[in-house]
Amino acid sequence: MALSRVCWARSAVWGSVVTPGHFFTRRLQLGRSGLAWGAPRSSKLHLSPKADVKNLMSYVVTKTKAINGKYHRFLGRHFPRFYVLYTIFMKGLQMLWADAKKARRIKTNMWKHNIKFHQLPYREMEHLRQVWARGRYPEVHGEFRQDVTKCLFLGIISIPPFANYLVFLLMYLFPRQLLIRHFWTPKQQTDFLDIYHAFRKQSHPEIISYLEKVIPLISDAGLRWHLTDLCTKIQRGTHPAIHDILALRDCFSNHPLGVNQLQALHVKALSRAMLLTSYLPPPLLRHRLKTRTTVIHQLDKALAKLGIGQLTAQEVKSACYLRGLNSTHIGEDRCRTWLGEWLQISCSLKETELSLLLHNVVLLSTNYLGTRS
Repeated sequence: MALSRVCWARSAVWGSVVTPGHFFTRRLQLGRSGLAWGAPRSSKLHLSPKADVKNLMSYVVTKTKAINGKYHRFLGRHFPRFYVLYTIFMKGLQMLWADAKKARRIKTNMWKHNIKFHQLPYREMEHLRQVWARGRYPEVHGEFRQDVTKCLFLGIISIPPFANYLVFLLMYLFPRQLLIRHFWTPKQQTDFLDIYHAFRKQSHPEIISYLEKVIPLISDAGLRWHLTDLCTKIQRGTHPAIHDILALRDCFSNHPLGVNQLQALHVKALSRAMLLTSYLPPPLLRHRLKTRTTVIHQLDKALAKLGIGQLTAQEVKSACYLRGLNSTHIGEDRCRTWLGEWLQISCSLKETELSLLLHNVVLLSTNYLGTRS
């Protein structure tokens, strides 16, 4: 009896502790508590992986910006001169990338709509002239080719081990020769433009002397008198009027002052005035001069359609510098006035008279506002 009571009590106790319902209930509660505790992680990993990736990328970008800001502040405090160079370098990379993207967009639009270079708006034409290398559009001689040449040279000499330190030293010592324009400081841009203008200005007296030499070869007496008077005014430091230059249109359309009839030394001097290399054979120099002058003439027509008043101050100065005027030290209003004179002459010329536009780089810029030294 007593033994049966003990067995019944033991079975009752075990039954109350290890009942199937209670056991499964505890497991379910543990499972629910585990799911509740791990719900955010499980839902992110398995229910919304795209949100996981987006949050991770946002976190990485935020941390990168914070670290980059601390790094900039550290450089600014401890290495101020290096920080200035570093800032210019980073901005230069951004400008270079933006220029390449814009040129690519313009080129794609030209291909889709079958648009020629001379049919583009002025700003797009000017951008391609500055950025686009010679390729599908051989009429565009841009500055990009010179920039690529510099980059390739630096890349080649930095191939040997530890040669990159030599590259940095050379870039610091010779920025004009090795760095592209995107990485020049504002002061360097002004100084280097002055240097380049000094190079082309050295050829101005030589070109005027060649014009004087061909005066006896001109058959028309009136044209001989006009050219003699123009050369005399320039040599005396007088800025010529628009009608003085346009009076010589017929003189520059054929012999002896047409581009194809110019003497070899005359062609070389004009090449230097246009900042082109003068060490190539004369036929190739003539071709490059005609191509460059044609592009400028097309730009002039697009600019006349747009209007000089629509240009910013920097665009006006850049346009004047391209056409032979050292605009770095001339006020904006004076630059606009000079550019207006240039456009009046350019838009009055035909394609057969572009030799006059080529010489206008010298005739119209030599004595403007006392720029002649």
